[in-house]
Amino acid sequence: MEPSPGRGSSPGPSRVDQPYPPSEPPDQPPAARAKPEQSSGGQPAGPGAAGEALAVLTSFGRRLLVLVPVYLAGAMGLSVGFVLFGLALYLGWRRVREEKERSLRVARQLLDDEERLTAKTLYMSHRELPAWVSFPDVEKAEWLNKMVAQVWPFLGQYMEKLLAETVAPAVRGSNPHLQTFTFTRVELGEKPLRILGVKVHTGQSKKQILLDLNISYVGDVQIDVEVKKYFCKAGVKGMQLHGILRVILEPLMGDLPIVGAVSMFFIRRPTLDINWTGMTNLLDIPGLSSLSDTMIMDSIAAFLVLPNRLLVPLVPDLQDVAQLRSPLPRGIVRIHLLAARGLSSKDKYVKGLIEGKSDPYALVRVGTQAFCSRVINEELNPQWGETYEVMVHEVPGQEIEVEVFDKDPDKDDFLGRTKLDVGKVLQARVMDEWFPLQGGQGQVHLRLEWLSLLPDAEKLEQILQWNRGVSSRPEPPSAAILVVYLERAQDLPLKGNKEPSPMVQLSTQDVTQESKAVYSSNCPVWEQAFRFFLQDPRSQDLDVQVKDDSRALTLGALTLPLARLLTAPELTLDQWFQLSSSGPNSRLYMKLVMRLLYLDTSEVCFPAVPGTPGAWDLDESPQAGSSVDVPPRPCHTTPDSSFGTENVLRIHVLEAQDLIAKDRFLGGLVKGKSDPYVKLKLAGRSFRSRVVREDLNPRWNEVFEVIVTSIPGQELEVEVFDKDLDKDDFLGRCKVSLTTVLNSGFLDEWLTLQDVPSGRLHVRLERLTPRPTAAELEEVLQVNSLIQTQKSADLAAALLSVYLERAEDLPLRKGTKPPSPYATLAVGDTSHKTKTLPQTATPVWNESTSFLIRKPNTEILELQVRGEGTGTLGSLSLPLSELLAADRLCLDRWFTLGNGQGQVLLRAQLGVLASQHSGVEAHSHSHSSSSVSELELWSGLPQGTSSAPELRQRLTHSDGSPEAPAGPLGQLKLTVWYHSEERKLVALIHGCRALRQNGRDPPDPYVSLLLLPDKNRGTKRKTSQKRRTLNPEFNERFEWELPLDEALRRRLDVSVKSSSSFMSRERDLLGKVQLDLAEIDLSRGAAQWYDLMEDKGSP
Repeated sequence: MEPSPGRGSSPGPSRVDQPYPPSEPPDQPPAARAKPEQSSGGQPAGPGAAGEALAVLTSFGRRLLVLVPVYLAGAMGLSVGFVLFGLALYLGWRRVREEKERSLRVARQLLDDEERLTAKTLYMSHRELPAWVSFPDVEKAEWLNKMVAQVWPFLGQYMEKLLAETVAPAVRGSNPHLQTFTFTRVELGEKPLRILGVKVHTGQSKKQILLDLNISYVGDVQIDVEVKKYFCKAGVKGMQLHGILRVILEPLMGDLPIVGAVSMFFIRRPTLDINWTGMTNLLDIPGLSSLSDTMIMDSIAAFLVLPNRLLVPLVPDLQDVAQLRSPLPRGIVRIHLLAARGLSSKDKYVKGLIEGKSDPYALVRVGTQAFCSRVINEELNPQWGETYEVMVHEVPGQEIEVEVFDKDPDKDDFLGRTKLDVGKVLQARVMDEWFPLQGGQGQVHLRLEWLSLLPDAEKLEQILQWNRGVSSRPEPPSAAILVVYLERAQDLPLKGNKEPSPMVQLSTQDVTQESKAVYSSNCPVWEQAFRFFLQDPRSQDLDVQVKDDSRALTLGALTLPLARLLTAPELTLDQWFQLSSSGPNSRLYMKLVMRLLYLDTSEVCFPAVPGTPGAWDLDESPQAGSSVDVPPRPCHTTPDSSFGTENVLRIHVLEAQDLIAKDRFLGGLVKGKSDPYVKLKLAGRSFRSRVVREDLNPRWNEVFEVIVTSIPGQELEVEVFDKDLDKDDFLGRCKVSLTTVLNSGFLDEWLTLQDVPSGRLHVRLERLTPRPTAAELEEVLQVNSLIQTQKSADLAAALLSVYLERAEDLPLRKGTKPPSPYATLAVGDTSHKTKTLPQTATPVWNESTSFLIRKPNTEILELQVRGEGTGTLGSLSLPLSELLAADRLCLDRWFTLGNGQGQVLLRAQLGVLASQHSGVEAHSHSHSSSSVSELELWSGLPQGTSSAPELRQRLTHSDGSPEAPAGPLGQLKLTVWYHSEERKLVALIHGCRALRQNGRDPPDPYVSLLLLPDKNRGTKRKTSQKRRTLNPEFNERFEWELPLDEALRRRLDVSVKSSSSFMSRERDLLGKVQLDLAEIDLSRGAAQWYDLMEDKGSP
């Protein structure tokens, strides 16, 4: 006999096999499941019977109320038609309501059963997926869903507080009739939002993280509101929302919290379904239902669908908030809607006996931008010939959608649609194809052009001339776009005795856009962006009207000719503008950015359409096919806008003072000094200076260089240590924010060391901006050798930026299988490895890197394409001398790999690093009039913290009399000057020429310097030795610390010597020069050739 489950015995097998209902979790104890069964078996209590009777009476009353409208219609003498109309409305409402409830119920059940069904299908509900299961594109993020589920109740509490304390008072203050408005119930429910998949876009920009979240919300949310004054109740009970939410984390910073802000938006309009309650039940009436959902989606689109986005700053005082909230478009796509063919006929006559044609028109959408073509009556092969221009903000992600409809008096018939990712247009630059219509029959002919945004007006005339040949309707083609960042206003006039509620109207030609209204403020802050297309920026104006919210009172006006932007740096104005017809101090702060729209026809790799630009043959036969059978191969790379914008930071660690003594001797009885060195950390790299022994005021005089970007929040971390045998002792630290250096370009300061009693450090920081010209390269190389310190590595003369986009035609693995390629780029000892792409012969990397270049004339960029486990697929050696000969020091094209099979699309650009604080930019070595004007221009630069005058004069005079005849012993080129700021005498040994050869072989010369009358080792200096040459070049610098008055009492003895032999300590004197420093203008610092003389004291 089977034991009863209710007697505490273990359940039998049949109990185990029995499935639990969805409402009962499997881990519920048996006693808990038994209680409802026991209670159901007893007699109902008295209160339960009373409740049942009350329910019966309520049901009867509701049915009786149904007859009230019929009675009222009869009492008022209305016809039966009114009753039938009301009944039809009621039945339609019930139908829409039941469909929504059923849809919500099904979605909830699907969400609840997802885990169980997945487990049943994959038979591994509580196990990890095997290693061979991968999601290369979209990844599941169940861990993220668990976090959201945990946070969901607390988010509900926050929403309740937000609506009650912030939204409700704002609603009550907006209208006197809503003073009794209140939220009576706010519950987000138990069903949290779910993230079905996460896609991370890599290789877009180093300054941002880009995520796509596939979100699905099928919630039992319940929000009820009430206006007590009018006994009005309304609310929402249940909602569905599905869409792709893009999240951008930018800018990335070098300080916590690492991410400066979070931007969120829907790339495309999400789908929405709302279940209304109360008075809002009326919105479920047929006709109003779709209208209400459309209005709500329009409100969401105006807030969260591109180009609109929600920005959440994570750090205070974040710069360029308006640009993050409304960034410049990536580009413009010009869409030529040309024609369609083979459309289906939808018109029928005589009850369908006679088949007609269609009256087609097309809807073109990109995000929230939508255009409607004209209707072509009675045509299955319509020709529209219309042009539209759309702004593209996100690539990849945004799509061009074209829908074709048949125009009818009642409801338009759907003829088909086609979709195309904008990224394909960006790659091809120009696409001219017939696209098949999905969901119908036929094809639509589109010509799509990608217009790049140019930040200068150099090609404006070329663009205008091209546009004159483009046949475009309904609007002429645009030559530029204008983005207006409306920030704030100041001291607007009052509205009588009250503060106004200002808003702004901005107009160009016949296009007007309005800002939001800021209530009760004469110093409003809008922080909004507006975008305009411009046909001819030379003749157009921007008209700005600041008005009160009622539009009746004008608070100020401004008319700005857009031609001003054409002469502004980077076509940008960022300033205050004085308002006319306003108060004396009323002004408006705006940032205006113009970008020219340029179609680079050199990047189009297929023949253009015959005829004049913009004129296409619309009379193509249906058999003509596409004008481009395969997508064209790009001729040039398409790097991100941040490519090539890096700078180089030159860090000069000079000296320290008053460091603390850490060395102890004899068990601490004797106090020593310290052996200090410096550690630097910046941009993920670290540097270390040499150790200076036994010195509390050390001098390092070392230079380090690092590639930096304009990411805000970066800091240079500096730490000083005392070198010991075991553990180095801490001597202090300090931090330098790079914002000042990146903005001003130069910083020379004594930094106080933190966390120690005493000590300070002298550093000099300089930003070097790469310049795409080789005119100054030789001068930069010369100056680098002159300011080169003995303990530092060679200084960089240029910055090489490389963008590797893709490869094609790579050799197959084992003859048939494509490889898994990656690439390595190297210059000298520095290399960069790209990501590995699985099994493809046409990889697309879209990666960039930068290299510091010491000697651009001799260094080589080495590229190797390798396969994972298959070895080298191809290689490329690109001498940087080819870049020096190229236009703007840039090569952007396909390169053939060394093995003869495969090509890579590569952009390599070089920028010369000309220091603004060494006189390099002052002039070129030629004596042309342009050089003189440049010298005069740079002579007015501030020179308080650098050696600019010395180097400028030195380099200017270094070209004097280069062909002067040398003496019998040869000549020495020397520069001597006194650095008044550092209280140093400086000597630069440039080189020698025409030295005398005493033996069979050329000498091994070097230069020895002695500051007389002292002959001790403290004043002796010498250069490196050059092997077997009569014309050695040294370019070495030497310093002596002494006051100016003492320097004027000294004589500088400079001797050119040569080693006699490898084993001998004897030195042959080739000649010498002795300079009386009192007879030299040490403030001038001129480079000069001196004849070498015999030593008068020699026998």
